[in-house]
Amino acid sequence: MKPTVYLVIPCYNEEEVLPETVRQLTQRLSEMQAQGLAGEGSRMLFVDDGSRDGTWRLIESFAGENPLVRGLKLAHNRGHQNALLAGLMEARTCADCAVSLDADLQDDVSVLPQFVQKFLEGCDVVYGVRSSRETDTFFKRATAQGFYRFMKLLGVELVYNHADYRLMSRRALDALAEYREVNLFLRGVVPLIGYRSDYVFYERHERFAGESKYPLRRMLAFALDGITSFSVKPLRLISTLGLLVSAGSVAGLLYALISHFCGHTVAGWTAIVCSIWLLGGVQLLCVGVVGTYVGKIYSEVKARPRYRVEQKTGEDRPQDGRPPLP
Repeated sequence: MKPTVYLVIPCYNEEEVLPETVRQLTQRLSEMQAQGLAGEGSRMLFVDDGSRDGTWRLIESFAGENPLVRGLKLAHNRGHQNALLAGLMEARTCADCAVSLDADLQDDVSVLPQFVQKFLEGCDVVYGVRSSRETDTFFKRATAQGFYRFMKLLGVELVYNHADYRLMSRRALDALAEYREVNLFLRGVVPLIGYRSDYVFYERHERFAGESKYPLRRMLAFALDGITSFSVKPLRLISTLGLLVSAGSVAGLLYALISHFCGHTVAGWTAIVCSIWLLGGVQLLCVGVVGTYVGKIYSEVKARPRYRVEQKTGEDRPQDGRPPLP
């Protein structure tokens, strides 16, 4: 039996690249249908994450012309991870498996049949892993590799050189729906599901058109979210640092007392000022890290909706009779 495959593509201000994306994915999905790797109900689901340009108008236009195109418009910009989750949750009501990929055509669509083939072999999660980072700048390559190594050091289970190019079966999507955290980091959540998984290696291309939606500031924020969402080791490091500073303070106090009683004290402000700045900086850093965790707890406790769907270009009937998710 041919599986129903959904391609889930989050979009934010992608009107420049969207026509080419639709063309290439339509060609690839049609070929997969002809090869028996995708059923007639297979679709491309574009999720508009509150774009400010004509992205949604294009999605509506393509949906009217192309029977393979579906669209989902979020009421507000909620970020790439929430937009991707919205698409996956929509796809799980209709699809046997869903493949998430970026709209900028940097993910190699020619390996899509390999994802589905591994799914047919019994894998619930198939990770797309970059075989090299030659297309990255030196800075981006060094920081990305450093991030993966640092996350491993913190004990976070991540797939090295994997972003969000992955296939998930309906069973895996149902498991993903049980994770309710607001501070979403899918690269860390998906490995926690624990079902049978495999890898597909591919070469990442240059962006076809438009500008990157992940400048340095957003990349750093994304990395910080990943670190603080999946590890408490920074808090333990603060405790260790506090013990070391306390030990150093005790040693300094003993030195000062011994110098005082020996009559070797010298009046000076340099050491005092340096120590004040050092301890003040350490304290502010520690308070900042603790504040980050407290802020995340605050967001989780409020339990606000992670996204709100404003509009759809068309709905497919769920295969198992389940109603579409709100």
